[in-house]
Amino acid sequence: MKQTLAIALAVSALTLASCSPAPTSDATPKVVATATPEVTNMLLSPSPLPLHYPAFDRIRDSDFAPAFDQGMSEQLKEIAAITGNAETASFDNTIVALERSGQGLRRAISVFMNLVGADTNDARKKLQADYASRFAAHRDAITLDAALFARIQSLYDNRAQLDLDAESARLLERYYSDFVRAGAKLDEAQKVRLKAINGELAQLATQFSQNVLAEVNDSAVVVDDRAQLAGLSDEAIATAAEAAKARGLEGKFVIALQNTTTQPPLTYLQDRALRQRIFEASVARGSRGNQWDNTGIVASIMKLRLERAKLLGYPGFAAYTLENQTARTEKAVNDMLGKLAPAAVANAKREAADLQVLIDAEQKKAGQPSFKLAAWDWDYYTEKLRQARYDFDASQLKPYFEMKNVLENGVFFAAGKLYGLSFKQRTDLPVYQPDVLVYDVFDADGKQLAIFLADMYARPSKRGGAWMNAYVSQSHLLGTQPVIANHLNIPKPPQGQPTLMTWDEVTTMFHEFGHALHGMFSNVQYPLFAGTAVPRDFVEFPSQVNEMWADWPEVLANYAKHYQTGEAMP
Repeated sequence: MKQTLAIALAVSALTLASCSPAPTSDATPKVVATATPEVTNMLLSPSPLPLHYPAFDRIRDSDFAPAFDQGMSEQLKEIAAITGNAETASFDNTIVALERSGQGLRRAISVFMNLVGADTNDARKKLQADYASRFAAHRDAITLDAALFARIQSLYDNRAQLDLDAESARLLERYYSDFVRAGAKLDEAQKVRLKAINGELAQLATQFSQNVLAEVNDSAVVVDDRAQLAGLSDEAIATAAEAAKARGLEGKFVIALQNTTTQPPLTYLQDRALRQRIFEASVARGSRGNQWDNTGIVASIMKLRLERAKLLGYPGFAAYTLENQTARTEKAVNDMLGKLAPAAVANAKREAADLQVLIDAEQKKAGQPSFKLAAWDWDYYTEKLRQARYDFDASQLKPYFEMKNVLENGVFFAAGKLYGLSFKQRTDLPVYQPDVLVYDVFDADGKQLAIFLADMYARPSKRGGAWMNAYVSQSHLLGTQPVIANHLNIPKPPQGQPTLMTWDEVTTMFHEFGHALHGMFSNVQYPLFAGTAVPRDFVEFPSQVNEMWADWPEVLANYAKHYQTGEAMP
């Protein structure tokens, strides 16, 4: 979610003015229609909905290309007006003007990129591929504009005499630094090569991300016999049956892969051969030699990143990337990892030895030969060892973690206790998927702070993992308030069944809401600094802090209640 330039096609929409909150409704949520008689392109102007919330029900895939084209054209005209200004460069007529530029383009890109991540389709994937290099070229047209950089540099060189407030001074420093890091000081021949590299990297990155999603969907493991699923809950088995049915495999079961290092079913599946199939399918993603193989793409990206870094005067991509992060240097990162690695390896060896003892004992008791602990055994026997040592079964927690209850009486409750926030669900605003929940967020004084979207379920059109994004970012300069979304990938249960979460999913929900709070509490003048636009190795701090409240006694007691009886978790 970090922005590198206010003009760099950030995915956070930055629109013109905020609206007062609209009344809530108890009606059924509005979902994007497949067809609409409305012909107005809603992306060409700020949304009329509260806080410029996107009008999902009136946005068509065919609207994006015209909005992109118009947005790029408008921003280049805005840049030309800055460079063509006969007045001496000033902070207002150059830096502030840059911050105001490109609002239409950011609005369109924000909606588009968020939908590509959360609910892509063939039309969106084609648009993403078609415009990747065009967006890179547009960015280069601005950051490599010699006349524009001359104005920025003149201000930077005389910054001590400008009497700027702290945020404005930092903004000027960032523009100068970001333009230099983007190649503004290169000669013309070097700029030509840099543009080619940036265009190629944009295409490769798009292809990589699209391959990842396709490969995850294609790598799902099909199971013929329910008996092989022994150890999974009835809910998980029903979900696997529904997934198979959706693929036209009636009577079978599909274990869909998640975009994580390990796969949750490995903790509970008793069938070792099936655990191995799932693990190997997971680690083989992107390297199976098929049309979605990313190994060649990764190699090309690495080579181009190295070439670009050296072109810009850095020894390598790591040095380039870390320069403006909190770590600053490769040495700082390696020193930290050097301290962590020995302890982590020693701990892993101790755990492996304990797990092997358990395997040997179980196999001996069953009259079967033992086997050496493998990667696909680790989660399964870790859970068994936990049960043996502590009489604790993680699967017994799930009935106490119904999804919406965790969100409203856990995540929101904690935010209310800590920061005085309150939340009210609204169903009158359109959503792009019927499962998406929308809430007004009010500050301690009762004024609207933000709008929050909760998109919690996995789907084939959604990328893996969990993340936060902003459809609209806060900025006093632009008069905007945040519209923030959280995304998880919780398997959706069959119709009519509750969504019961694992403890890992619960902590992930708290974690991602920490990012959401970071976006909601943004209080800056300039959009470049809005929300999570901070160094990448700092951005996880607010989320890690919020995660700790998941098991805080007062918070846990408020949401950890049985979904059927309402009894508190013992």
